[in-house]
Amino acid sequence: MRLRGCRDVTFAEDASTVHAGTALRAMATLRNLAIGALKTLGADNIAKTTRAIRDEPQRALPILGITNNPDAHGT
Repeated sequence: MRLRGCRDVTFAEDASTVHAGTALRAMATLRNLAIGALKTLGADNIAKTTRAIRDEPQRALPILGITNNPDAHGT
């Protein structure tokens, strides 16, 4: 599926009410980043993967490189 179709099916882009200024382009960019990151990590079904992350948001942390393992300094 092409990126535009994937954005619309996965994120209901055509139903979005974001239309002011550059917000529409910014939201498309964020959606593209999300889809690209998931594809890079090997997600076969973007819609299914985004639903899984929606249901369990903590799944997004490793994708973003965020861990819950403090270093030796406690940060």
